[in-house]
Amino acid sequence: MTTTPFTILQTSCAEETEALGRRLAALLPPGAVVTLYGNLGAGKTVLARGIARGLGVAEPVTSPTFAIVQEYRAPGGRWFYHLDLYRIRDDSDALAFGIEEYLFNPAAVTVVEWPERIPGLLADTGPDGMPACNLLFPVHIDSLDETRRRFRIPAMPG
Repeated sequence: MTTTPFTILQTSCAEETEALGRRLAALLPPGAVVTLYGNLGAGKTVLARGIARGLGVAEPVTSPTFAIVQEYRAPGGRWFYHLDLYRIRDDSDALAFGIEEYLFNPAAVTVVEWPERIPGLLADTGPDGMPACNLLFPVHIDSLDETRRRFRIPAMPG
């Protein structure tokens, strides 16, 4: 088994976390699924907002905790999907709301908060049978204190 190289970055405020998301967005291919692991309040939604901004989404980006999914139109006909699976129990709950429309969609970039709820669905294949691991970008977030965050991000080209 090989391990994916990763980078550790740290931010000291929400603005820096959002800026990190904007930089990350520039490296994501169509169909990418960014999975955000971290405790409540770790900064997952702030990073997701930064990714949305980096993709050109101008409208307010908020946590979809109660809606589960927020869809945003990005320039160039692309989509940004933001999923919060905190209220989902498992793969079958996610399939019941139609999650397969959002994961590895070649016309979108998808961010998933609480991905540990759907491990089986993240192991599937992406569009055209491409292994999902080529499009899956797990990000682990640790809250160091009230404002500082540490991110473990897969090493990506660029």
